[in-house]
Amino acid sequence: MRESGILMPIFSLPGKYGIGSFSKEAYRFVDFLAEAGQKYWQILPLGPTGFGDSPYQSFSCFAGNPYFISLERLEEKGLLLHSECEQYDFGKNLSRVDYEKLYANRILILERAFERFLVSEKKSSSFERFVKENDFWLKDYALFMTLKEAFGGKPLAEWEDFYRKREEVVLEEFEKVNQKRIKLYYYIQYEFFCQWEALKTYANGKGIGIIGDIPIYVSADGADIWGCPEAFQVDGDGRMTAVAGCPPDSFTKDGQLWGNPLYNWEYHKRTGYAWWIRRFRKCLELYDIIRIDHFRGFDAYYSIPADSKTAAGGEWKEGPGLELFTALKEEFGEMPIIVEDLGYMTDSVRKLVKDTGFPNMKVLQFAFDSRTDTQEGGNEYLPYFYDKNSVVYTGTHDNETLMGYLQNMNESDKKLLRSYLGMSEHCSDRKTAQMFLRLAQASVSELCIIPLMDYLFLDNRARINEPATTGDNWSFRIKQGMLRKKLAKNIKRLTRIYGRI
Repeated sequence: MRESGILMPIFSLPGKYGIGSFSKEAYRFVDFLAEAGQKYWQILPLGPTGFGDSPYQSFSCFAGNPYFISLERLEEKGLLLHSECEQYDFGKNLSRVDYEKLYANRILILERAFERFLVSEKKSSSFERFVKENDFWLKDYALFMTLKEAFGGKPLAEWEDFYRKREEVVLEEFEKVNQKRIKLYYYIQYEFFCQWEALKTYANGKGIGIIGDIPIYVSADGADIWGCPEAFQVDGDGRMTAVAGCPPDSFTKDGQLWGNPLYNWEYHKRTGYAWWIRRFRKCLELYDIIRIDHFRGFDAYYSIPADSKTAAGGEWKEGPGLELFTALKEEFGEMPIIVEDLGYMTDSVRKLVKDTGFPNMKVLQFAFDSRTDTQEGGNEYLPYFYDKNSVVYTGTHDNETLMGYLQNMNESDKKLLRSYLGMSEHCSDRKTAQMFLRLAQASVSELCIIPLMDYLFLDNRARINEPATTGDNWSFRIKQGMLRKKLAKNIKRLTRIYGRI
């Protein structure tokens, strides 16, 4: 079945209080998707973000981001007053997220809601059930976050050894003294998942499925490695021996040093991949389709010594391969998964994708970049190389916007693109972008996902992320009024022309 959807991060939604959230604007976006004839809303990871603000560097691969909790929804429940929400500074720029302001003030307003929740008669049954059902990750996460506060926000590697190494007696004493603070983090997660479940239920009721993102790696500063260090490549002192990244290529001469912990695949194999089964079970509850980030890392992963300053000195090592996905399929049956197999491709990666049967990603921006020619006769991202079991994108969260891509394209590549599209060399970038959107929709791929920013023809000021850089990433927000009926009508017309409705 041919279908299409739109990529739109939660944080990029419009609205009050500094960042996109599960507020009325999220519900309006679902309505917009339905009106535009779309079947899917693809989002980025939902986890709580730390230093750098990246959703791919989360304090937990199970927890939700407190910033996404709608303060308006808490007002409706009688847990906050409107005047309280208005008194905090969450950032005045409605087109960018100010993470520094959110970090300083969001927890303060959630504390107020928590205090009222504690005296509410409604709290007991559903809250206690949530805590019990999520105990396998929630306790470690809440304790980790409370300890992190106690250490002034310092990363895990800088904690006192008694706490970093989870000395039982010390942790028990800390829990006794900080019971209420730990419960605050239970409550925040409870509100997050209640609001997310309500939004997802609304979307599904409108015929919109959610495509969620599962990052392959966890954060070095997070509850996952702290709670289960044996699952990662660490030494006897609990410190990482190697970290993740990407090797140097034509885009980055030093490669990409991500710094994430690498998995101890022998441990996972020995335990029947139980940790991964728990992780996928949670994702299957949250999403209708799971996009696996950096899928090639399951075939072979790039291992960089933990003390390296760049990624240049790393080496490739063998991953779990098909065995992990066989274990997952034995547990869950056939799973709705999209794999991100971008980057340096090998025959073994291609074979793993084929053996799993999962559809993989085809990014059109790579099709006309002379630096990414990968096979004799052409670039594998050109549409005539696609098969039906694939997902076509104009670009992803790591790419330039479509207009930014065209504006920065070198002349020879742009000439090739316009020739491919049957266009005059003198056509405007806007007209070229319109044809580019058609090329994606017209492809043989059964699913087409296009970032909202590309439908809006926004330049790189609307870019979501520029890999290997720090600063103004993960912060762009659309403005109120951008989701017009005319836009929905145009998207629906394009979708219908190419048989995706």
